Amino acid sequence: MKIRHHLTDDLIMGYSSGTLPEAVNLIVATHVSLCDECRAAVESYDAVGGALVEGSDMVEVSDACLSGALDLIRNGAWSATEARMSAGDDVLPAPLADYVGGTLEDVKWRPVGMGVKQAILPTSDTATARLLYIPAGTAIPDHSHSGMELTLVLKGAFEDDDGRFARGDIEVAHEEVHHTPVADISEDCICLAVTDAPLRFKGLLPRLVQPFVKI
Repeated sequence: MKIRHHLTDDLIMGYSSGTLPEAVNLIVATHVSLCDECRAAVESYDAVGGALVEGSDMVEVSDACLSGALDLIRNGAWSATEARMSAGDDVLPAPLADYVGGTLEDVKWRPVGMGVKQAILPTSDTATARLLYIPAGTAIPDHSHSGMELTLVLKGAFEDDDGRFARGDIEVAHEEVHHTPVADISEDCICLAVTDAPLRFKGLLPRLVQPFVKI
């Protein structure tokens, strides 16, 4: 598996420092579990952070420090090493399998139209994570973004103006990106998508459906 589309430095740094929203942390951990290059980058940031901590003066911390650290662990703060050593099924890597509660067969899909299905995962409300099932050859309606959209391919592939994205590839889209992703005709596509703001659909029908599918 050759991964051609990777995380940005800002996402890697945020993941290493533990400052990302839970949903973003989940998709980064899932990509890192598949991508040797980004995993090595996370480990480099972790090493730099550890060296900075060791060289810092000791300071008093609040009573909430331990509980905050435990909350990060409970909310899926996967280290790069844990992501590499753990394994899910053939489609869902371990960080994602934990949120689903099993394998792909355990996903509770809900239809959203045109054969596309989704399953919204339980994360904090600062960003939303969802699994998407897109039938082969199907296009996601033309849209732009109010914030950030991260899309990680788990099975199959899709194409848009930024290129072809296959298993392990992650697309990082911001407000300036306007696209119409189309699933490869050869195989159904399954993705993990994370958004921190609603998408901006061009067509009337997608805009009417949008409040009901929460995307």
